[in-house]
Amino acid sequence: MPFGVHPNLLRKPHMPLIESIDVAAVTVPLDVVTSFSTRTVSERHYCLVKVRSTEGVEGIGFCYVGSAAGAIAKVAVEQLLAPHLLGRESRLSEGLWQTMYQESVLQGRSGAVMRALSILDTAIWDLNARSSKLPLHHYLGAMVDDKVPAYASGGYYVDGKTAAMLGDEMEGYAREGFTAVKMKTGRLSPREEEERVRAAREAIGPDVLLMLDANNAWRDLPTAMEYVRRFEQHEPYWIEEPFSPDAIDLHARLAQSTPITVATGEIEVGRWRFRELIDAGGAEILQTDAAVCGGISEWRRIAAHADSRGVTVCPHWFHDLHAPLVAATPNARFVEYFADDQVLNFRRLIDRQLSLDRGDVVLHREPGLGFNFDEAAIAKYAGAAKAWTTVRR
Repeated sequence: MPFGVHPNLLRKPHMPLIESIDVAAVTVPLDVVTSFSTRTVSERHYCLVKVRSTEGVEGIGFCYVGSAAGAIAKVAVEQLLAPHLLGRESRLSEGLWQTMYQESVLQGRSGAVMRALSILDTAIWDLNARSSKLPLHHYLGAMVDDKVPAYASGGYYVDGKTAAMLGDEMEGYAREGFTAVKMKTGRLSPREEEERVRAAREAIGPDVLLMLDANNAWRDLPTAMEYVRRFEQHEPYWIEEPFSPDAIDLHARLAQSTPITVATGEIEVGRWRFRELIDAGGAEILQTDAAVCGGISEWRRIAAHADSRGVTVCPHWFHDLHAPLVAATPNARFVEYFADDQVLNFRRLIDRQLSLDRGDVVLHREPGLGFNFDEAAIAKYAGAAKAWTTVRR
């Protein structure tokens, strides 16, 4: 024994072990059928998990897994990944991530399998923050601890919705205190889309940032430029997801062809693909989603690399998850905020909502993410007699 060292200090501290993992797949219908540039959505499928430790603490994770076949992610959690976490120390998060990644290499390094990994990784971070009795942003090492800036996300296509009605919607967000708003684009002709963008800009004035989201609308640069050249005079802050996420070269060529900043990455996965995107000059704003890209662990790696290259991060969706990450990340600017639960209807599945203060999301003071699942809502939307499946050793 080293001289002067108390024997208690040499003992390995007690670490919580992962005792069980619950997983559920739920389907939440939209109240109003809603369209993007390339698809129409009538329901949302979510995969949810609860990771429980031997200390009796639970962490939660979740992700949107598409408009159909949400059970694919549930199977990946239940059969592929969860068995390798049971009995492991939850605070060995890097090791657990690597184990899950190695197990998923053959089944899929993206899509539903990577979303399953992301869900579990998020739950582990939440569990560890709750075990430490710290809000997640404090557990991560916060830069701010009161609130983070948000932009209001909307401007979807709904039958009967005119350009004037879109302008009224955007103006309403600005009146609520948002300094940035986002609308959809790319579904209609270039002339019709310019009319919508003009209506939004005239409604919000020159000082509110206007983001445009194309949701992978275009297949080639000439088509994209037909739209973008019309938009430039209205000074958008960014054009989001102009092409397929696999068309990194097209993103880079568009970025070189327009003064509008290109933003993308919401359905991209893994630090390697994001490195390729940044190296190609395909985006100056990354919309990396922790519930998609590989969890909080991978989100932090991606954000750190982006910071070293002077690239900003504005994460996609789930302000409930991303607000604490933005609060702990020096190169993160906005969280995406939905004013109601019509499109991001995940909000119906949780028992507490983050509050808003004049366009900023207020950070909570509770341990971990600061909210839990609403079990009554999950039972309603699970579509089965038993919502949760439990995985144990």
